Amino acid sequence: MPLIVSVQFRPNTKPYYFGCEHLPDLTGGDYVLVDTSRGQDVGMVVAGPKQVSNKELVGALKPVIRRVGNRELLEMERLYEREGEALQRCRELIREHKLPMKVLKAEYNYDGSRLLFYFSAEGRVDFRDLVRSLARIFRTRIDLHQVGVRDEAKLVGDQGICGRLLCCRDWLQEFSKVSIRMAKHQNLSLNPLEISGACGRLLCCLAYEDDYYVTMRAAMPKRNDTVSTPQGPGTVIDV
Repeated sequence: MPLIVSVQFRPNTKPYYFGCEHLPDLTGGDYVLVDTSRGQDVGMVVAGPKQVSNKELVGALKPVIRRVGNRELLEMERLYEREGEALQRCRELIREHKLPMKVLKAEYNYDGSRLLFYFSAEGRVDFRDLVRSLARIFRTRIDLHQVGVRDEAKLVGDQGICGRLLCCRDWLQEFSKVSIRMAKHQNLSLNPLEISGACGRLLCCLAYEDDYYVTMRAAMPKRNDTVSTPQGPGTVIDV
């Protein structure tokens, strides 16, 4: 059975599986170089190694290339410190080009050979001139990736109606499906203003206890049912 580790590329992002047959002594906290759909990059081992069956794998399993040493990690830190400057320069260029888009975050890959900008926009944007300007300034490959409103909230961060940092910014790695039915299960207000998050979509936390509510409701009497109580029979008026 394949031996795998779970690798995370940035804090609070979805981890991915990579093969480590040739590096069975990897442990959590180790940094490794791997091949991704966007080229090589460095991530941190967050789980494993563990053996899995081929049936559990989705698609081809790419192998860990090698461990990454402290010297490389220091060089990466210097690159990451420049991401704020890259973000600010990109915002200035967007204003100069008068583009209807909002850049949210800049990310270098491990060796600076690629600079990725995340942005939001209401529709498609012709940013070819922007890419040329960015490439001329930063002397590296430029990628722009458009994200939706939920990912925008995750990248930017905000305070939820509960008064705490948004779950997607704090700890939630993947978005789950949320429906208005979940609010009904919990007898919550169906006013969109009260059950929507900073992204304008239904609150992710509606899904956290939904299974519990569904299970408990199935075991409870229904409204207008007659039930026995220590004080005698009664009629259920609400659940």
